[in-house]
Amino acid sequence: MSSKRSYAIIGTGALGGYYGGLMVRAGLDVHFLLRSDFDHVQQHGLRIDSKNGDFHLPRVNAYRSAAEMPACDVTIVAIKTTANEQLADILASTTRDGGVVLVLQNGLHVESDAVAVVGPDRVLGGCCFLCSNKVGPGHIDHIDYGRIAFGEYRADGSVQPIRELTRAIEADLQKASIPAEAVDDLIKVRWQKLMWNIPFNGLSVVLNASTAEIMNHPASEALAEQIIRDVRAAAMQCGKKIDEAFVDKMMDDTRAMVPYDSSMRIDFKRGRPMEVEAIVGNPLRELQRHGGHSPRLEMLYQQLTFFNRNQTV
Repeated sequence: MSSKRSYAIIGTGALGGYYGGLMVRAGLDVHFLLRSDFDHVQQHGLRIDSKNGDFHLPRVNAYRSAAEMPACDVTIVAIKTTANEQLADILASTTRDGGVVLVLQNGLHVESDAVAVVGPDRVLGGCCFLCSNKVGPGHIDHIDYGRIAFGEYRADGSVQPIRELTRAIEADLQKASIPAEAVDDLIKVRWQKLMWNIPFNGLSVVLNASTAEIMNHPASEALAEQIIRDVRAAAMQCGKKIDEAFVDKMMDDTRAMVPYDSSMRIDFKRGRPMEVEAIVGNPLRELQRHGGHSPRLEMLYQQLTFFNRNQTV
């Protein structure tokens, strides 16, 4: 049975290009917003190289501007948080008939910009446990993993019941061979993702090292584990209980991971603004709001802020 829901993909890069490509291949109604890649994708389509099997989509619904896009039932935000100032105009177009927004961005409380446009009842957030890179115009290289955990967003972090629409989106994603899971505690899942993102995005820039290089030296491996524990402690201070075994899982998953450059390190090397505030600043401020502090996380944030000072491309 085919889904009647339409999807807008905002950001056809490593994340949006990969997931959107899988959705098109599964027969879902998908519309892509592109910028610099528009002409190439319009002419050549999307190419996905994946550990699960390569495929090519010769024709996709591609648009140069949000104003040209149809109103969609679900708008998936897959741009970097550093470009969120664009969301007001984009979402005004793609959600104009009452559609919902699914924010698939790294960090904590990154849904707030979408909430400001469409209101809290129409915003979902999700974490992608994905290793993927955009390697050329309309060309995505999926390296490893791919799970999405998503649910209702509330700024107070409260547990939310899983709505029928959320279950329907989950079913659509699963139909596209995406390991998707609807959850009732989005903020807890975000903290769990931060237990990887903060140490390995942050250290990859500060140490100028890939995940494999970090894990292959005893000093940096120990530092990564210490930061993971600091993030878990911050989550606990903010009211989200995460089992200590999850620390070992993060370390084991990273050891098993195909050597990978984090998104923050790629942005740093290319001179682009890094997602320092979303990934490190927001969690740190949330911890401080709950009366806590973390010297190691504060130092990492200060270092990344320094490295980010001239990233303007």
